[in-house]
Amino acid sequence: MASKAPPRIFSPHRRIAARRRMLALQQRPDAARYLIDDMVEDVLERLSFLRFEPKTALVIGDYSGALARELKARGVTVTEAEPADGFVEEQPFSVEGFDFIASLGTLDTVNDLPGALVHIRKALNPGGMMIASFLSSGSLPALRDVMLAADGERPAPRIHPSVDVRAGGQLLQRTLFADPVIDQRPMNVGFRSLDRLLGDLRAQALTNVLADPNPVLGKSALARAHDAFAAAGEGGRTVERFEILTLSGWKR
Repeated sequence: MASKAPPRIFSPHRRIAARRRMLALQQRPDAARYLIDDMVEDVLERLSFLRFEPKTALVIGDYSGALARELKARGVTVTEAEPADGFVEEQPFSVEGFDFIASLGTLDTVNDLPGALVHIRKALNPGGMMIASFLSSGSLPALRDVMLAADGERPAPRIHPSVDVRAGGQLLQRTLFADPVIDQRPMNVGFRSLDRLLGDLRAQALTNVLADPNPVLGKSALARAHDAFAAAGEGGRTVERFEILTLSGWKR
C-alpha cells in the first residue's frame, strides 16, 4: 500500500525565496540575527554539558556561520547546508556518516517534518546526535492579534501553523530517535513599530511562505494593523514573543 503524501502547507518556492532574501539582508551590518545567535549558543551549551565531541558534523540553516566556525575550532570536520542553495531536508541526504547534525531554524516550514527527521537520523552514524531548533507554537502572538484586527470580519491565514512540545516528542518517538529531549524556551523582543518587526522577520526568513497566497492588505487594513500594534504596547514599545522548540535525540 502506497504511503500517503504529506499535506502541502508550505510553498517550497516561496520558502527558498524568503531564505535568499534573508541571505541578502544579512549582508547589512545591522541585520537582525538574534534568533540564530540564540540557537547557536544553545547548541554549544548542550554539547558542552553532554561532553559530546563529534568528529564530523552537518550544520543546516545557520546563515551566521558561527556554529560551523566554533565546531571547526574544536577540530570537527564540518559540512554546511542551506535550503536557499538547494539543500532539501525532505529528500535523502547526498552525504551521510555524520556524528552530529544541527538543524537551525528550517524545520518549521517543511511539509514533511517526519520525513525530514527520518533523513537526518539516517545520515547519522550509530551513536550520533541530532539537535534541531525552530520556532514553535505560541510564537508571534502580537502579530497574530494585529493581523486579526487588520483583516476584520474576514481573517486570512497569515501566520504559520506550528509544532508544540507534545507533538515534538511524538515526532522523535515516531522517527525512532533514542533518549529524546524536547524543550521550549521563549524570547521576548520589544519593537517601536510594526515596520521594524516585519523587517526583522524578513531578515530572519520568518515571513509567510504558505502554499496558498493571502490577500494583500489594503491601505485601510494596513492602517488598522499599525494602530493595533501601537495600542498593544507600553512606553512606545510592543513586545513580541518567539518560542523556540528544540528537539534532540540519538541514533543507537
